[in-house]
Amino acid sequence: MKTHIDLAHDKMKKSIEAFEHSLSSLRSGRANPLLISEINVDYYGMPTPLSQLGQINVVEGKQLLFKPFDNSVLKDTEKAIFNANIGLTPQNDGIVIRVNVPSLTQDTRKELSKQVSKLAEDAKVAARNVRREINDHIKADDTLSEDVEKKALDQVQKITDETIKTIDGLAADKTKEIMTV
Repeated sequence: MKTHIDLAHDKMKKSIEAFEHSLSSLRSGRANPLLISEINVDYYGMPTPLSQLGQINVVEGKQLLFKPFDNSVLKDTEKAIFNANIGLTPQNDGIVIRVNVPSLTQDTRKELSKQVSKLAEDAKVAARNVRREINDHIKADDTLSEDVEKKALDQVQKITDETIKTIDGLAADKTKEIMTV
């Protein structure tokens, strides 16, 4: 029984971490290196994340500065950021790429908050799928008595409830951050 509960804890924790990672890549009106760090650039025929090609720094809270280790990637990097469809326009000065992060309009804020809600719902579905999977394992385990099985199913439900509460809290915090002017 203990292994089933541990597995549920681990998988639920991973679904929360995946949700947090998804939230970190959403614009909130502030410059955040994670906005562009995962964008893939064609580097000698291999798609490579920007974070591996240079340093990404925040300048004055509203601008990202990408300084590549190898200046030959500047053109491809500029093109990749532009084609990523994240609403940011890169400016290449031959040495670094500057990306201004504009303030969000009210309509953009509403769209982003809808996106947060969708991501939260996806994370909750993932948590419920983990619950179903673990419950199936518990029910299929012939070594467990009825009482132990019921206790294990209750524990998995408690873990699921805690996970969903955490996801809702993270989503509410991100929505508040986005909607704050």
